[in-house]
Amino acid sequence: MAAVKTLNPKAEVARAQTALAVNISVARGLQDVLRTNLGPKDTMKMLVSGAGDIKLTKDGNVLLHEMQIQHPTASLVAKVATAQDDITGDGTTSNVLIIGELLKQADLYISEGLHPRIITEGFEAAKEKVLQFLEQVKVSKEMDRETLIDVARTSLHTKVHAELADVLTEAVVDSILAIKIQDEPIDLFMVETMEMKHKSETDTSLIRGLVLDHGARHPDMKKRVEDAYILTCNLKENSLMIELKKIIELKKKVCGDSDKGFVTLGEEKFTFIEKCNNPHSVTLLVKGPNKDGLRAVKNAIDDGCVVPGAGAVEVAMAEALIKYKPSVKGRAQLGVRAFADALLIIPKVLAQNSGFDLQETLVQAEHSESGQLVGVDLNTDAHPTEPPRHPSLSLSYENFSVV
Repeated sequence: MAAVKTLNPKAEVARAQTALAVNISVARGLQDVLRTNLGPKDTMKMLVSGAGDIKLTKDGNVLLHEMQIQHPTASLVAKVATAQDDITGDGTTSNVLIIGELLKQADLYISEGLHPRIITEGFEAAKEKVLQFLEQVKVSKEMDRETLIDVARTSLHTKVHAELADVLTEAVVDSILAIKIQDEPIDLFMVETMEMKHKSETDTSLIRGLVLDHGARHPDMKKRVEDAYILTCNLKENSLMIELKKIIELKKKVCGDSDKGFVTLGEEKFTFIEKCNNPHSVTLLVKGPNKDGLRAVKNAIDDGCVVPGAGAVEVAMAEALIKYKPSVKGRAQLGVRAFADALLIIPKVLAQNSGFDLQETLVQAEHSESGQLVGVDLNTDAHPTEPPRHPSLSLSYENFSVV
């Protein structure tokens, strides 16, 4: 410690138990901030910048990017969570909650004298078991439109209000299906997103073609042309002049019609190229976090499988770890138990955010007699102390890659 102070007199040094306590406290603090943002019954949060700008959001990824996180441990947790969102399009809030709960459960055993290294050995064993279990419970499905809508709805309902999420869900799925080419990877860059600056946020539309952010290049140009062919020329000016005569001869054939129009949205002009045959590029005129929905649908198609949502898979994983614990040698069993208890934070918070009794919800979910994966039905009018339980066939689906 003295050497560090010599190198940098302003350095703050925390060691051993002090450092551990600080790291756990910071991770749990970040968990407390985001726990009300889990699930479709989550709450909006208001972010106010130093300049007084106000932003309302319930997207965990936006919150972690916009909050000025300075503590290195909290920053590390935030980067882990946002990296997952960038890849899979979902799971930011769940990631933060599980990390915070893992540290909380570890702290309970460490405070009783268990060495952190023993806990990490148990965590590692639990991780391997959970990965094996996920391969067993994943549901291989044909990724038809209805299944993809379920996946997109699960992702988008946690980021925007229900009315907008329902509109975005179908637009996002249809855009992915439009650009999908058989036996080729899906390129999300072929979906252009353009924000509308008029009407309401639910006026989302999918254009099966292109929308250019400019109007006519000359006032004498036609405002509408139907059944047209479009020629794109990537030529230098001198080359263009040489070929001018050939292009003029081709003009009558090329400019013979396309369902193309110039549209004014507010004070801005746009060119719409739509109703194309087999469009492998589309445009979403939208307000909302559509990129997350696009990634969620793409990953579902790539994986070819899904897992039940609503906390069902977390409850099942926790039960599998409890059964697996006796086969682990020594005190590492305590780490496995801590991992299992940490996974239950997802169904607990889902129930809490929906006004249900968390302990009663957890007891019902853990003691399902159906033999199927059971989660929490949040779309119910049942009494808050008696949340209904639904087997996996009636649950919402979520991305396998997110879990």
